[in-house]
Amino acid sequence: MAANPQTALSGLARALIQKERLSEADAIACTTGDATTNAFLHEVTQRKLLSARAIAQFASETFGYPLFDIAAVSQEYLPQSVIDANLARKHQVVALAQRSNPNRLTLAVADPSNMRVFDEIRFQTGMQLELVIAEVDKLAKLAEQLGTSTKESLEKLSMDGELGALDVALEDDTEEAGSSDIDDAPIVKFIQKMLIDAINDGASDIHFEPYEKFYRIRIRTDGILHEVAQPPLALKEKIAARIKVISRLDISEKRVPQDGRTKLVLSKSKSIDFRVSTLPTLHGEKIVMRILDSSSAMLGVDALGYEPEQKQALLEAVSRPYGMILVTGPTGSGKTVSLYTCLNILNKAGVNISTAEDPAEINLAGINQVNVNEKAGLTFASALRSFLRQDPDVIMVGEIRDLETAEISIKAAQTGHLVLSTLHTNDAPTTLERLKNMGVAPFNIASSVIMITAQRLARRLCSCKKPINIPIESLLQAGFRGDELDGGWQLYGPGGCDRCKGSGYKGRVGIYQVMPISEEIARIIMTGGNSMDIAAQAEAEGISDLRHSGLLKVRQGVTSLEEVLAATNE
Repeated sequence: MAANPQTALSGLARALIQKERLSEADAIACTTGDATTNAFLHEVTQRKLLSARAIAQFASETFGYPLFDIAAVSQEYLPQSVIDANLARKHQVVALAQRSNPNRLTLAVADPSNMRVFDEIRFQTGMQLELVIAEVDKLAKLAEQLGTSTKESLEKLSMDGELGALDVALEDDTEEAGSSDIDDAPIVKFIQKMLIDAINDGASDIHFEPYEKFYRIRIRTDGILHEVAQPPLALKEKIAARIKVISRLDISEKRVPQDGRTKLVLSKSKSIDFRVSTLPTLHGEKIVMRILDSSSAMLGVDALGYEPEQKQALLEAVSRPYGMILVTGPTGSGKTVSLYTCLNILNKAGVNISTAEDPAEINLAGINQVNVNEKAGLTFASALRSFLRQDPDVIMVGEIRDLETAEISIKAAQTGHLVLSTLHTNDAPTTLERLKNMGVAPFNIASSVIMITAQRLARRLCSCKKPINIPIESLLQAGFRGDELDGGWQLYGPGGCDRCKGSGYKGRVGIYQVMPISEEIARIIMTGGNSMDIAAQAEAEGISDLRHSGLLKVRQGVTSLEEVLAATNE
């Protein structure tokens, strides 16, 4: 026999010959000269001299390594980033598990005699290897899937949808982002596609979340989080760095939370702002991008879901020259949109409007917006004091958090200014009691507050809604009055279609309790009455609480009973 082909045989091939599992002639014939790792084994299986299963069993018994079924592996839990993708594909090896103490890597291989390959991987990873044996055909298939380069994967993702001429733009046009090493086209296109898809789906937030064994992207649509993508775990650093670059954040700082903003330019006249928040977690930086669409403030009162009498009461309060209007509700209940809608109504050439926010979520031309910065000493209270020296007509305070801010706001409302603000309370009556508990004198509350609006958001039924029947006892228990169950209306529940992606809901509608401060309610405040006394008087004046406002939306077929019960379950 010629010396050269025999010398080229691997340790596994020679072992197969020695154990008479393969003839020397067949082994040399299968040595094609292809330098690719495992080429010999593939040739053996293709010639049907031995099966991949038989080779794996022989290698396990001969070299003393465990036999592992690679087909049982879930790709998303593999530590894909530990070995370079091209290296893993070239040598047809798969990293199965990684341990930091001791620093070891479990590696699935078909030929455990190829020490040159293992030396290269040890050098690249700096880790000691623990080998397991896998069938060569299954291993090659998995290594090829995992070895598809990051660039190819992202280019496919980014080109699935038509991006047109859309572009992510910084608030300040600089060359910093363009010159960054992070600014490679596939990552840019991928993130841009995520943002555009989220906007098209009507999302309010996008979550980029790293975990130990996978990385996921979720969007919040109509108040519900949905997973939309699972990029390769190896990309978590690049994705985070790119988002931080376009948001003007420090990409080298990963130990503390950061807040920033960026903008997606859709056309010359249309752009979407994003508020960006980073949070260091155990497995990397979680990033949440809040979508701030200024067009939401231009919808008008009619689109928000106010009933006619509620809308009329709100417009009358907004048209008052002075006083305080408070909007209450939990986080995510639409308070900001309601306030901006009121500001948009007031935003006229002859009106000076100033806002103090943390931070300003929607940019409105013609309104002087200030971001509070407590670290720098710019608090709500200090901003309010400055506003009063700026000849304001309308003042908006993002939130009344303390007695100082409350007292300055009330002083402004008593001295000829219209003040709008928010509080985190459950309903309108408890808002007045909350102010009193903060230390505001009852007289000041009664003489300054002119209206309180409590609100919640419920999902709208899609056009695919379907009629349902619920026992009368259950309807009465939910809060319907007996005279309302006259059979003159139909109850609807969610259906499911392509438009709503099977959820049965599309968009959200507001549920409101709009309570003007009447003379009788003001008297109850002045005489030390509590929230229950105020609620009883409001009901006597025909003001619907949140539950009954929601039930009216159910009767109108706008939303489902289930949604109203969930939104108003105090």
